[in-house]
Amino acid sequence: MSQIILADNQDITRAGLMYILQQIGEQQTGKTPSAKQTCRVATDKAGLMALLKEAPDALVVLDYTLFDFTDDDELLIFGQRFRDAFLVLFSEDLSLDFARRMIASSSQISILLKESSMHEIRECLTQALHNQRYICQRLMEMLLTPATVAEEVVNLTKTETEILKDIALGMTTREIAEKRFSSFHTVNTHRKNIFRKLKVNNVHEATRYAFRAGLVDSAEYYI
Repeated sequence: MSQIILADNQDITRAGLMYILQQIGEQQTGKTPSAKQTCRVATDKAGLMALLKEAPDALVVLDYTLFDFTDDDELLIFGQRFRDAFLVLFSEDLSLDFARRMIASSSQISILLKESSMHEIRECLTQALHNQRYICQRLMEMLLTPATVAEEVVNLTKTETEILKDIALGMTTREIAEKRFSSFHTVNTHRKNIFRKLKVNNVHEATRYAFRAGLVDSAEYYI
């Protein structure tokens, strides 16, 4: 692995990952590598792409829920563009549908929830450095649990409900951000949380839910 890229907007998470990677490097080489020398940091998609152009076979540790990817389709396209990179999705919460799509799309993707134990985090990063996939135990248990027939009640916050309605009315993330006087990143995070809670993967499915829930009617909706 020629390069390690930490694509995470949280300073404390990056510091913790650097510390763990230093320990792994010391165990494997008998020396203490400098985290600054072995790891580079990306804080947005454009920065991540620039680093991958320099090191296309890098190991990327990505917090998808806090990064500026619009949805899982965009992430899949990104993965197709940088096929030689190995991706560790390291996030607070990911939907099962999202996890299934990522796992099916490439053997170069590992998934690790931030609630995972230190042992699992170390094991995942160690295997990723050798291009070996790892799925954390909690997510694996969820994937193997039979789906229930009954539809779960979806509890959206007031802000999420308002943003879902705007999405269903055809507004882009940037337009919603301007309307709400919020940042693109904030609205994009709400959007990801909405999709996760609804267990949908795209705008079309989210719009269908908005109609079923009575958030939008035909008088408001324009094709």
